[in-house]
Amino acid sequence: RQVQAVFIPAIHLHMTAATMQVSQKDFEKAQEQLKLLKKDPGNETKLKLYALFKQATEGPCSSPKPGMLDFVKKAKWDAWNSLGNLSQDNARQKYTELVSSLLSAESGAQKEDSSLEEGRHDGYETIIVTTKNNITKIMFNRPDRKNAVNHKMYRELIKALGEAGKDDSTIAVITGNGDYYSSGNDLNNFTNIQPGEMKKMASDAAVLLKEFVGCFIDFPKPLIAVVNGPAIGICVTVLGLCDVVYASDRATFHSPFSQLGQSPEGCSSYLFPKIMGLAKANEMLLFNKKLTAAEACAQGLVTEVFPERTFQKEVWARLEAYASLPKNSLAVSKQLLRSMEKEKLHEVNSKECEVLKERWISDECINAIVSFFQKKSKL
Repeated sequence: RQVQAVFIPAIHLHMTAATMQVSQKDFEKAQEQLKLLKKDPGNETKLKLYALFKQATEGPCSSPKPGMLDFVKKAKWDAWNSLGNLSQDNARQKYTELVSSLLSAESGAQKEDSSLEEGRHDGYETIIVTTKNNITKIMFNRPDRKNAVNHKMYRELIKALGEAGKDDSTIAVITGNGDYYSSGNDLNNFTNIQPGEMKKMASDAAVLLKEFVGCFIDFPKPLIAVVNGPAIGICVTVLGLCDVVYASDRATFHSPFSQLGQSPEGCSSYLFPKIMGLAKANEMLLFNKKLTAAEACAQGLVTEVFPERTFQKEVWARLEAYASLPKNSLAVSKQLLRSMEKEKLHEVNSKECEVLKERWISDECINAIVSFFQKKSKL
């Protein structure tokens, strides 16, 4: 027994030393491999990588806590501090494993993307645009961020909608890549902004939003939303401007404007009461009620709901049938239907963007967003 008591720890120490040596080597290799990633892994993942790197190289967080309005530094500090007393060895291991998983996921995504190459449009990073069988498909493509819409995606969507309106396709379809349709505005759009830049940020964002919503109002062909999962914010409100909305039964619809100190956009302040009635629209736009796909369908926001297991097959078979219809007839009919209210919709869009511009620079909105990030960092 005494021999075992001496011998076993000796082996244990030897193995630990070897593991540490390999771990350090793998850690350094992982830092080099991270540079090979072709796509931005998203802010949440970058914060994890930052925190694990700091923990691995410096140990537990010892830096002073940044100010509340310094969103970027505070997010980094919170991520590092959340690791507590995680050992440097374990931090190196977790960092290495995370980098490995990112490389594997990107490799798998590249194989999947190769099947989409036919008819794919070049020049996009945050969305995938393809034209095939008389259908132009615009797919939100930030699955690691739940397809949150950042400034770059707004600009790319504006470009894609402009091109789709003029190309030879019969219909256009908007959908999401991954589990989410879209989680709405990327709240990181509001981070790293100095107090003196708030008014300019709000003004620029209002101009961008107005142009984006205007593309939906003016789109000349049938525009169909294929809602493959949860939808939040701006990507819910512009559904009222689509001609048909098909949803998976696992989709949900949420517009938490007042929760974030903001106000409705996407012409929802006008269209939602018309579509679902004032009382139901108030529940959604004022009191942040989240609708299931079945509820959204019953209230008129969604055209039809499909079981998740057959959703893609059933919807795309139907869309291909629609795309075989006479193109010019569809376009003329769509424009006739929209012409009755186009001027009103542009007026509503302008008003909503003006109100939002004031909301974004209000203390109430800033405090609500700070509170959102605080809650998120504790999860």
